[in-house]
Amino acid sequence: MTTEFFDDEISTEFFQLVHMIQRSAMMNMGMFQDSDGRLHFNLAETKAAIDSLMMLQNKTKGNLSPKEFTMLNGIVSELQLQFTKAPSRQRDLEEQVATQEAIKETFTDPKNAPSELIIDEEE
Repeated sequence: MTTEFFDDEISTEFFQLVHMIQRSAMMNMGMFQDSDGRLHFNLAETKAAIDSLMMLQNKTKGNLSPKEFTMLNGIVSELQLQFTKAPSRQRDLEEQVATQEAIKETFTDPKNAPSELIIDEEE
């Protein structure tokens, strides 16, 4: 975000703070990896971040330009939408990890690994 987009330096700094809180919420919803390449799901932290942005929304009501107001409302709305989708995203990831572990086990320990019985119906 550059100062050229915003009306002044204070607006730029305000949205740097908003962006920092937004990234925290997104990371805690498993929307992108941390610096170590891991995904995190901490919905309590996500809720706290969204609540903080909503508090900023309420406290700055009437003090934001139309552009700033629209951006902040858009960020909060999108985070709320993604928050409702986070549990299914977490379940999907856990299923993928379990499948990958089963495949890995099949190749590393084929005698004891889970397997499927394939029967030819003609036999």
